[in-house]
Amino acid sequence: MGFQLSTYEHLTGATKQTPAYSCVAQGSGFFFAKKGAMVADQGQFKYEKVLLDPNAGGGIARGLINNISRRLTGENMEIMKVTGNGMCILAFAGRNVTIVPLEPGEQVGVESENILAFTGNLTYGVRFIGAGVLSQKGLFTTNFKNNSGETGYVAIITDGNAIVLQTPCRVDPDAIICWTGPDPSLKADVNWKTFIGQTSGESYMFEFKQGGNTVVLQPSERKAGLDVGIDRGETVGTQSSAFDNSVNNAQDMMGQVTNTLGNFFNNR
Repeated sequence: MGFQLSTYEHLTGATKQTPAYSCVAQGSGFFFAKKGAMVADQGQFKYEKVLLDPNAGGGIARGLINNISRRLTGENMEIMKVTGNGMCILAFAGRNVTIVPLEPGEQVGVESENILAFTGNLTYGVRFIGAGVLSQKGLFTTNFKNNSGETGYVAIITDGNAIVLQTPCRVDPDAIICWTGPDPSLKADVNWKTFIGQTSGESYMFEFKQGGNTVVLQPSERKAGLDVGIDRGETVGTQSSAFDNSVNNAQDMMGQVTNTLGNFFNNR
């Protein structure tokens, strides 16, 4: 049977405009969630921390490699495996919740800090996003792919009510949370005004050209990073950069590997 994810508001028949602040997992078997996200359950459930990798069948070596890759790319999160049957309610810090269904063969890229839960029939990994070089979005994203024959679900959390768009569209890379289908290209609008501080604050965007896919954003932008332009005594624009984050991740490579190995053997 497996688990299905929905919002609690959907379960109770609330109106579509009602903001959702929690996720309901119903069924039997197992699913994965952000560590400590459970707020209530009805039925029989067991909660255990995932030490290496939620992907079944990969073995210890493959799981260790996947864990290290997530840490190096900044896409790591503490995950718990939830096993049992009944209904489990999940939430995190009062954040808004949106459910993204994935049909067989579909995939979705999600920021790791925005993941609340996902079903056990999805493959959990990391993929490179070259267009992310100029935004706090980063060079990598967490990737979920449905290689099974049943619908899979990812529950995401957003700062405010999620904005759901259908492609084609252009979006602010500092507000994007996840998308299905092909990765975006970078659309830049940089001219001489950029370098004297006269920008609109929207000098670059993610552009999704192929139709029929879904993009989810939040009504707030990630902060910090580099501004595009020269500081003339005022803040230039509102968009930011994750390039420094990627450099720092590379510089910390050996420390991350050491910590991962230490955590693994200390928890055996």
